[in-house]
Amino acid sequence: MKSIVHRLEIQTHRETELLNITPCVHELVAQSGVKDGTAFVLSLHTTTGITVNEGLPDLEADIAAMLEGLIPERNGYRHARFLPSDGQMAVNAPSHLRGALLGFQVFFPIQDGKMITGSRQTIYLVELDGPQYRSYVVHILGE
Repeated sequence: MKSIVHRLEIQTHRETELLNITPCVHELVAQSGVKDGTAFVLSLHTTTGITVNEGLPDLEADIAAMLEGLIPERNGYRHARFLPSDGQMAVNAPSHLRGALLGFQVFFPIQDGKMITGSRQTIYLVELDGPQYRSYVVHILGE
C-alpha cells in the first residue's frame, strides 16, 4: 500500500477568502499512481477551514458573508485577552470560531486512479485570518 503525503503552501490575500485547491489535489492524485484508495485534504491551521461546495464566485462571497454573519467580529469573546504564550493580545476569536464551524479536513475516494467527486464539487481552503502564508496537506493512501 502507498502512503504519499504532500505538504503544500499557499499565500492568501484577504482576511476572509475561499481558495480553490481542487486542481492541485486532482493533479497530485493523478501523479500518485494510486488506483484505488483515498485522498485526504487537511489544513494545518486553526484559523482556516477546508470545505467543499459549488465553485461559483457569488457562492464564495455568500459563504464568506454567512460566516461573518454567524460569528460577528465583535461579540465580547473570552479569547480576546493577553496570551502569555504568544506575548500579545489575542484578537482573532472570530477566526477560530469560524474555523471550528467549517472543520479542517475532507476526504474523497479514489477509484481507477481518479478522485471521485460530484461534478460541481470544489475543494476550498478557507482563509479566516488573513492575509497569511498557509500550509495544507494532501495525503493519498491506497494501491
